[in-house]
This record gives sequence, structure tokens and C-alpha cells, in this order.
Amino acid sequence: MNENLKKDQLSGVLASLGAYCLWGFLPLYWAIVELVPPIEVLAHRILWSMVFMLLLLAALRKMGALKQDTMTVIQQPKRMLALFLASVTITLNWYTYIWAVGNEHVIEASLGYYINPLVSVLFGVIILKERLRFWQAIAVGVAACSVAFLTATLASFPTVAFALAFSFAFYGLFKKIANISAVSSLTLETLMMTPIALIFLQMTHPSLSNMLYIDAGWTSLFLVGAGVVTAVPLLLFGIGARRISLSLIGFLQYIAPTIMLFLGVFQFEEQFSTAHMISFAAIWLSLGLFSFSNTKWLKRLEPRHFHQKQTYEKVS
Repeated sequence: MNENLKKDQLSGVLASLGAYCLWGFLPLYWAIVELVPPIEVLAHRILWSMVFMLLLLAALRKMGALKQDTMTVIQQPKRMLALFLASVTITLNWYTYIWAVGNEHVIEASLGYYINPLVSVLFGVIILKERLRFWQAIAVGVAACSVAFLTATLASFPTVAFALAFSFAFYGLFKKIANISAVSSLTLETLMMTPIALIFLQMTHPSLSNMLYIDAGWTSLFLVGAGVVTAVPLLLFGIGARRISLSLIGFLQYIAPTIMLFLGVFQFEEQFSTAHMISFAAIWLSLGLFSFSNTKWLKRLEPRHFHQKQTYEKVS
């Protein structure tokens, strides 16, 4: 039994590592199709993600589960609305990310995914009325100050970072309300957006070969492959989430933005100033405080008068 448990945990760690590494290296994939306008790449990503998910569900004989989840959502307007809003917010998130890669904002994109968990914390406090521990509150404050410092120093608001952080935080919130399996959720989200994607592609391209950029060599293959690179990390994450602890997932999730940061600096050669260094260091400090806020040694350092009846549990 213990041996099987260890194998499950190991496979869970490997699956989660695979998911976050794939997410981290996605800028390299979108850079391959940078000659295609970001809005078109988005349309292809939606379309081929939907196709891939339906084929996958058919291969796994899970179409019945999709039908059941669909009927459940349709019968409950609140969950139906939440799923629709999830599809809108993830579409905005995907577009912002693709645009960021094509316009030399990879470092700013990594900043967005670093602060995303802390934005989710704020949502939990403001919307779900959850409470923070002392060090969790300090972590959020440090992150907010670091972003304010970066904004003031660079004299420009990090729009891409905030768009990614807030869109993905809203996406997580809406998915929590919809409350269906990750596979069914992604399938239905892309199904909702596919008609718009198809109409857009048909309006901008006179023929199928033109739509798929057949004359552009490998570009057509990478556009179709957008569905695979979207779905596979999600499936790996689903495997990992079921087999390892939430705290470990919370720690591993920072692999993706760290890879993005290194790609932005070394591969895409974007500017990484002293202000960036100070701001990112402060954010790493805040993430460390938040990740270890429930450890005994940090709990002992909390002020006694601080309210601790209810703590915030991060949902990945």
C-alpha cells in the first residue's frame, strides 16, 4: 500500500512538473507563429483546443460525462453563467499572453503569473469573505508595494501583468462556481467561443488553405497544434492535482513564471533593469512568506491579538 502511494505521489509530482514546464515554455511556441496576428492565433487556439478535447473525450469514452456535466450546468443558470464568464476570461487571458510574447512583454507576463496567486487571495478575502493569517496579509502587502515600486520606477503601468493576473484569477473564481471537471470545463468553454472564432476566421480569410497558412510551411501545423499545447498541460495538471498535496502544487506553480522570466531575459533578450530585480525579489519574498505562512515557526511569530479563527486556503 505504501509502495503504491509512493508511486502515485511520484507520478503526481512528475505530471505536475510536466504541466508547469510546458506552461513555462509556451512563449517559445507562440514565438514560432509570431508572423500570424495574435487575434488569429487566439481563434486557432480556441478552435483546435475544442477539436482536440472532443477527440480526446471520444477516445477515452468520456462523452457521457461531458453530456452529464452539460445538462447539469444548463439546468442551473448560475453555473451556466459562471461557465460562460470563465470562457470569456480565459479567452482574454490567452489573447493577452499571445500578444505579450509577440510584443516583447514576456518578462511582464511572468510578473503577471507570479502575482496571480496573490490576486486570487484578494478575491478570496473580498468576494468569498475568507480570512488571512498575519504573514499572508504581510505577503500581499509586500507584493502590492513591489508592483507599485516597479510602476513608479518605469513610469508605466504593467498592464499586461495585471491583465494576465486578474483574468486568470477571475477564471479560477468562475470555474469554482461552475464546479465541473476540468476536462468538461475546457471543452465547454472552447465550444462556447468556437462560433465566434470560426466567424472571425471565415471573415478574414477567403479559403481554408489561406486560413491555415498552408503556403507558410510549418505555420499551419503549429496553429493546429495550439489545441494540443493548450490541453496537454491541463490534463497533466489534473493528474498531479489528484495525487499530491495542495501545498506542493502551490509551490510547484511558480516554476512556470520562473521559466518565462528566464526566457524573457536570456532568449528574448528583454530589458531586465535594477528596478525589475528589486521588484521581483520582493515578490519572491512575498511568495515565500505566503507559501510557508502555515508552518509552526512562522505561526509562533504571529502577534497574539491577530485574528486566526479562519485562514485562507489557496486553491490552485
